[in-house]
Amino acid sequence: MQLNTVIFDMDGLLIDSEPCWQQAGTETLRQFNVTLSPIQYHHTTGLRTPEWLDYWFGYFGIDKGLIPAATAALHANVFEKIRTMAEPLPGVHQVLDFFKGKNFRIGLATSSPLSLAKIVTDKLNIGDFFDVVSSAGDLPFGKPHPQVYMDCAAALSSSPLECLAFEDSFNGLIAAKAARMKCVAIPVHDQYALPKWGAADFKLNSLLEFNESLLDSLK
Repeated sequence: MQLNTVIFDMDGLLIDSEPCWQQAGTETLRQFNVTLSPIQYHHTTGLRTPEWLDYWFGYFGIDKGLIPAATAALHANVFEKIRTMAEPLPGVHQVLDFFKGKNFRIGLATSSPLSLAKIVTDKLNIGDFFDVVSSAGDLPFGKPHPQVYMDCAAALSSSPLECLAFEDSFNGLIAAKAARMKCVAIPVHDQYALPKWGAADFKLNSLLEFNESLLDSLK
């Protein structure tokens, strides 16, 4: 089936917000005398905040009744960090211009709340590119469940088989592939060599590397 739709993840793909999430998450867990290793942190990248906290609270035996308050505090912290500190990642405007020039339907499918998506799209001045913005925030399941991708495709009036997804996290990659979409992965540098990215259709160093030739090879 011909590709005519592209759906982007947001955090760590369009904006360099993962350091903000990691710092805010570290500050939250530090209140409970917990510190994650880099490997532990990347294991849960792409999860929604309540699920991220549920995983690590369970792992370290922290009272899960504290999750709602911890979620609210972490979000307030990270939203302000992203608003003031995070920068666009290389190739954001170029890749959006590329697909807009081909009359692709363009969507955003994020695990973050819609309020953060608005902050990011305003900050990067890219809101007008997106026909649909979907959040897994209020869904029964977040990534790696495919629902946010399927919902975004449906809102774009596209079949998942017509969609190409761009992801930076392995949980997001699983979600896109479970939705039966093609997926380009752009992992963070220290995760790039891991064999798990073989599940992607392509693995790139940045959005700048995507081009006409790669798109043609996905058809």
